Amino acid sequence: MLQKTIKNKVSLNGIGLHTGKNVTMTFLPAPENHGIKFQRIDTPEGVIIPADITRVVSTNRGTAISSGAIVINTVEHALSALAGLGIDNVLIEIDGPEVPILDGSAIPFVNAIETAGVVEQTEEKDYFIVTEPISFKDEVTGSEMLALPADEFEVTALIDFGSPVLGQQFAKLETLDKYKEEIAPCRTFVFLHELEKLLEQDLIKGGDLDNAIVIADRVMSQTELDVLSKKLGKPSIKVEKEGVLNTINLHFKNEPARHKLLDVIGDLSLLGKPIKGKIVATKPGHSINIEFTKVLRKVALEQKKLKGKPIYDVDKEPILDTNQIMGMLPHRFPFLLVDKIIEMEENHVVGIKNISFTEPCFQGHFPGNPVFPAVLQIEALAQTGGILCLSKMPDPENWDTYFIKIGYAKFKQKVTPGDTLILKMELLEPIRRGICRMQGTAYVGNKIVSEADMTAQIVNRTTLK
Repeated sequence: MLQKTIKNKVSLNGIGLHTGKNVTMTFLPAPENHGIKFQRIDTPEGVIIPADITRVVSTNRGTAISSGAIVINTVEHALSALAGLGIDNVLIEIDGPEVPILDGSAIPFVNAIETAGVVEQTEEKDYFIVTEPISFKDEVTGSEMLALPADEFEVTALIDFGSPVLGQQFAKLETLDKYKEEIAPCRTFVFLHELEKLLEQDLIKGGDLDNAIVIADRVMSQTELDVLSKKLGKPSIKVEKEGVLNTINLHFKNEPARHKLLDVIGDLSLLGKPIKGKIVATKPGHSINIEFTKVLRKVALEQKKLKGKPIYDVDKEPILDTNQIMGMLPHRFPFLLVDKIIEMEENHVVGIKNISFTEPCFQGHFPGNPVFPAVLQIEALAQTGGILCLSKMPDPENWDTYFIKIGYAKFKQKVTPGDTLILKMELLEPIRRGICRMQGTAYVGNKIVSEADMTAQIVNRTTLK
């Protein structure tokens, strides 16, 4: 599937739900791999804020992202519309601190985007593919999110507010092809008893019966309603029975559940890439949506690293065997920690270290529970990288590499006898003045066990005498 953007720019104008400020936002086409980004054009710097999970600063009745002190509130409905239409690259200019609420759904954004036109680009989409179950649960609220393998993106949402009026509701989106029809028109909702509390939090200044479904889960006195209406700056209303206050009809019997599903799609889009997988959301809300997206991001980063995992064919002749390695490196048993080199290109090298029970370190390191020391994993990576560096010298036997820096070291899985370490070292930049900076990653099977940035200096042995 190819990435998509819009053909022409298109603008919308409206009131922010919480700030009450009138704003205009304009969707503009963007190039491949640009992603979704907002630009606050009302600031002197014209600050650009990527729609990224690392930029989220609040989930209080909406999702807000920021760059420093510059914030954009309530981004979820616009993001949901973009994700629902499969848009990957757009710049959104906005002249205020909050995306307009419009009618409380995503359909105004969908209609605007379709008016602008959707066009395919030349680069392929970069999917996050769910390969195994991923779950997250909030033990306090009982909310739970689950991602399961599936051929395409689908979402199921279940809500339960303990309200006899709303009841338990279920909604499902089986394919994004049905997003516009089944999810986009579904409006946000609020319980009548929550309004005063939200006002006390300086929220819903732009709230109206035209941009939210208001649910009366108890009959309030007329005095209470008059006070509330005054605070809202709206004409007073009467509540004679429990139910939906709006004079208009619900689009669907389960519209609240469908709107929660709409929010899930918008919040998950902050992952920065489309998802291939089935999402099951129980009692979702912006807080758990964002926390779950953070979990998915960690998995996505691991997947990205594993995309570069070398393939080790034990039957294939190595590029360098142990004897050839000893011809380049000064290390000898028991400190030679590379058995063979299976790949060596201009900017990367891959070595193999077979971990046997007879490793000398096991005599004193976790006796009875042998664990290959993390520091030796780093040394094995360094020796592998040294081979790449020295291979660029006309007389490698006359040169050595020496550590001058180790950074961002992480150790993720223990390594034990019987494991085979696959050691990959990649140049992060060209070697200059004998200084080489490399990224090292050690794998066992399909798992990353350790990684680090390493900097070494290539030194001629004759200069040390």
